[in-house]
Amino acid sequence: MADNISGDLGGLDFSTVSPEEFAKIVKGLSAGQIDETMRGDLRMRVLREVFGRMNQQFRPEAAGDQDVLIRWRITGGSEVVFETAIAGGTCTITEGRSDREPRTTLVMGDAEFLRLVSGNANPVTMFMMRKLKVSGDVVTASGLTRYFDIPKA
Repeated sequence: MADNISGDLGGLDFSTVSPEEFAKIVKGLSAGQIDETMRGDLRMRVLREVFGRMNQQFRPEAAGDQDVLIRWRITGGSEVVFETAIAGGTCTITEGRSDREPRTTLVMGDAEFLRLVSGNANPVTMFMMRKLKVSGDVVTASGLTRYFDIPKA
């Protein structure tokens, strides 16, 4: 990896990167490189791309008749909130906090989030090591990995 990883990723057209390629990129980054990447405008580009792809990776057959709202609180230089609403066999992602009460809220740092959604981290291990905090329904949180095709690096 180049020393200026944020410069390299800043020029990347994320729409051309498959989830598997993204997983390999994340796997190759150190914590320091992830911190560098998740600064400034690039942070929101990366987060929006990841959340924007969630509905494409959603597995409605696995979610069944679930009707849940999952709130994602990504901490870092500032907190960013996204919500995943699963209902009626669909998955809808919104940026920001709604008035609706989530069934579960997941709180993690930038590096933990990228490693989790790219298949480079085990959510149970993250929870046990307190790198992932869960409030609300822990059972719903533990089942989330079944509802999405998570890439493997």
